Amino acid sequence: MKTVIKEKLEEVVALLNDPEEVVLEKEIREKLVKILAIVDHPEIVVMAKRDIEDKLKKVMHLINKAMVDPDIDIDYFMPEMDIKLHGSDVLDDPYILVTYVVGDYNKPSRKIRLRDTVLERNTPESIANQVTFSIEEFKGEIDSVEMG
Repeated sequence: MKTVIKEKLEEVVALLNDPEEVVLEKEIREKLVKILAIVDHPEIVVMAKRDIEDKLKKVMHLINKAMVDPDIDIDYFMPEMDIKLHGSDVLDDPYILVTYVVGDYNKPSRKIRLRDTVLERNTPESIANQVTFSIEEFKGEIDSVEMG
């Protein structure tokens, strides 16, 4: 919850410090009201996190179903879920680590981050489609370098 409040306060500070934006009192008041709502009703944050966890599980399932390639290894790093399992206090965006096994010693990899805004605004299907497209694009880039 601290990180959510911190992010919201950073938005207010950024709004106040933006030299090209005329800050209206109304905008600041709206952002502060949202922050107070989070402080007064922490269950809102808990429900939002549950929704994101459910969405992440669906995304993982859809990606596993779509990506059946023996040369591609996919590892999921979901810090919110890992905190519950391992008691870690590391907070970060969830990401997918894609490793393309070209040979025994050549295993390029790429992180595909799943930011909160992406998770909040998109359906699991569209997120999975974006991720599988990124994986195919990554594989194509490596193949073009390998094949010359």
